[in-house]
Amino acid sequence: MPGEPKTRVEVGPRRAEAEHQEAPLRRDDDLPALLSEIASDKAPLPNAKGGLSARHTHQIQQFLKENFSRKLSLSEMAAVCDLSPYHFARAFSKTFGVSPYQYVLGLRLDLAEKLLAESRMSITDIADLAGFSSQSHFTTMMRKYRHATPQQMRTGQRRSQSKK
Repeated sequence: MPGEPKTRVEVGPRRAEAEHQEAPLRRDDDLPALLSEIASDKAPLPNAKGGLSARHTHQIQQFLKENFSRKLSLSEMAAVCDLSPYHFARAFSKTFGVSPYQYVLGLRLDLAEKLLAESRMSITDIADLAGFSSQSHFTTMMRKYRHATPQQMRTGQRRSQSKK
């Protein structure tokens, strides 16, 4: 039927379906609440020498919390703090301990992981909603940084980091 979410075909055990009896999460559901939970986990380093000011730290956190799922440029992020992209990238890294790209990627992966666990959305829809360019890119990043594919995350079959 038009307007209904696509059903996904499960190859492995149906454990994920049994765990998630609620209605699937759609784009118009309460995403702001999920996003605020995700973004609040990424705390800046206090008083980092050469880092962002407290005001700029708050501004960029708010901006990224609201915009991380869309394509962002370093220039756009730097403009939030009225800094050049070069100085912004250096100050951001000193403040948060990671590059702006890694920070945004972490937010996207956190959201995707939460959606995999709490919804029955298709992996393609989750990749799109979290801001990945494709399902393949999402799967590659999930495997590289979380050591499991999206399907393995969904079913709880997370691989050990020592296995290859």
